[in-house]
Amino acid sequence: MTDSPDKVVKSDTEWRAQLSDLAYKVTRKHGTERAGSHDDFPKQPGTFHCVGCGAPLFDQAQKYESGTGWPSFWAPIAPDAVGTREDRSLFMRRTEVHCARCESHLGHVFPDGPQPTGLRYCMNGVAMTFEPRE
Repeated sequence: MTDSPDKVVKSDTEWRAQLSDLAYKVTRKHGTERAGSHDDFPKQPGTFHCVGCGAPLFDQAQKYESGTGWPSFWAPIAPDAVGTREDRSLFMRRTEVHCARCESHLGHVFPDGPQPTGLRYCMNGVAMTFEPRE
C-alpha cells in the first residue's frame, strides 16, 4: 500500500513528543479514556479535529448526549474523514474508528444511535480538539 500525499506518518518518538501521555495511549496504542473524563467540550457550533493531525472529524451539529460518558456523534463530518476496521480485542467484536489521515484511534462505532443514521460514534475526547465556529 502506498501512502497518499495527504497521509500523516510519524515515528513513535515523534508521536510521543507531540501528544500527552493519555492522548498517546489512546490514539497510538488503541487505549480508552475513563468515561466522563471529557464532558467539558463546548456546546457552541464548531468542529472536532484529530489531536494527531488536525483533520476535521465531527461537527457539533452531529453530536448528541448518549449517556455513555464519551462524546458521541451520529455521523462524521464527511464520509471519508474516518476509517473503520474490525476490533476483536477484549473478547468482543466491535468496529474501531480511526482518523483517515493519520490512523489515530478515536473510539468505536455502534449500531444503537439516533436517526438519521442509527449509528453511535463513541469517541475518546482526548483524541480530539474543538474549534469553535467564528
